[in-house]
Amino acid sequence: MSSLNGAVVLVTGANGGIGTHFVHQALARGASKVYASARTPRTWGDERIVPLALDVTDPVSIAAAVQAAPDVTVLINNAGASVSSAGILTHTDEEIRANVETNFLGPLFLTRAFAPILTAKSESVIVDIHSALSWYAVAGIYSATKAALWSATNSLRLELAPAGVQVVGVHVGYVDTAMAAHATDPKTDPADLVRIVFDAVEAGEFEVLADQTSVQAKAGLSAPLELVYPQLVNANA
Repeated sequence: MSSLNGAVVLVTGANGGIGTHFVHQALARGASKVYASARTPRTWGDERIVPLALDVTDPVSIAAAVQAAPDVTVLINNAGASVSSAGILTHTDEEIRANVETNFLGPLFLTRAFAPILTAKSESVIVDIHSALSWYAVAGIYSATKAALWSATNSLRLELAPAGVQVVGVHVGYVDTAMAAHATDPKTDPADLVRIVFDAVEAGEFEVLADQTSVQAKAGLSAPLELVYPQLVNANA
């Protein structure tokens, strides 16, 4: 079990809808400091919040963040990129590279860079924001990168467990933020999502299925592919 009380938290993508709630709710639960990171950090008006310039796709920026935040006990990999089209065959090369670098390589390399700091603490946590689309491949490269991050999170969880680092993977469908503005399906309130995540952290859990969409997507992993993807049946009819 890891309490947020007294924690030093680093949030990537802190300027976004989910990231902002991570910042404020961490403080509400007793965090002593929050590094609010973004490519262009903003002013927060709270001395407990430290704006931190961080581009997770840039190794130099990651190294600078490690030097600037040597007291981190909770790392929240929240920054992400999306795509404008659903199919890998219709993505631009730039979209594919941006998603791989931001959604997969970024959080992986950032975690590797902070691992020595986190393993030296008596209590430390890593939170990776995946997606229900980690388990449902209908969003092209976005799904692929989230599936890759899920796999990497599982590996990191096993490798860091002996050092007492709690690694939490979070799956959720649409969240009511600017990134999902186009969606008409039900959306999770970002404040509710962050509350669920922090509840799981403090309960010592390793995985968060934040909505029914995620529950159904995980359950589908054991189903025949034709049930998960009925379009395969229709294509062969």
